Parts: sequence; C-alpha cells; structure tokens
Amino acid sequence: MVIEILIVASIITVSILAAMAVSQKSIYVMRQAFHATQAGFLLEEGAEAVRILRDNAWSNISSLTAGTNYYTTFSGGTWTLSATANTVGIFTRTVTVASVSRDNVTKDIVTSGGTDDTGTKLVTVTVFWSEAGTTVTKTLKFYIINIFS
Repeated sequence: MVIEILIVASIITVSILAAMAVSQKSIYVMRQAFHATQAGFLLEEGAEAVRILRDNAWSNISSLTAGTNYYTTFSGGTWTLSATANTVGIFTRTVTVASVSRDNVTKDIVTSGGTDDTGTKLVTVTVFWSEAGTTVTKTLKFYIINIFS
C-alpha cells in the first residue's frame, strides 16, 4: 500500500513538473512571437516615415550620408531623422541609405559598375532588441525614388 502511494505521488509530481515546464516554454515562445510582431510593425512604420520624408522633400533623403545609422523621431507633427539613438520600448530602430547604380544601357539596378542614380536610394530599416541574452534583428530593405522631379 505504501509503495502504491509513493508511485502515485511520483507520477503526479512528474506530471505537474512537466506541465510547468511546458507552460514556461510556451510563455517564452509567445513573448518571442509578440516581440517579432511588434518589430514588424516598427519596420513598416520606419518605412512609412522614410516615405513621408521623401514626400516632404527629396533632399531629406538625398542629403543623408550613405552607411550612417539614422533614428526616426516623430516631432512637430511629422517624422524626422536624427543621428541621436532612441528606443521604442525595448526596440531600437535604425535607418540607413545607400547609393544605387544603374546599367547604362538597360537602366536596371546593378550591384557593380553602371552610373550612380541620384534619384534612387536603397533604404534599410533595422529593428533590434535583446531577447534572452541575445540580440534579435529584423531588417526591411526597399528602394525609394524621387517621384516628384
């Protein structure tokens, strides 16, 4: 009888510990998914901020130094880019621009050679945050064109 009680108590204890481990892991996975979703929204918001800057004046984009990290800030009713780092909660969002070259004949974008296209830039929006001791990074790359010239 005592052995049966010990076996039942052991089974119940192992079952409870297993359930706790599963619930802990599911909370961790849900938090990761939640942060990834938030990062996706911040990437899209960053892209929209760059489009708004372009719509206000192409010089807002063309005057940026290639390869430099800029940070989006909503100030005075519009978006601006600043060299001063800022965070949104646990997230840091950066915006960088790069020059674009086009083939002289086909006018296709090329990675080497070609002619610099001053009316097109490659924009990279990056969002990163710390998760369980590691840095998680999400990136969105797109071309932006001076559509008003």
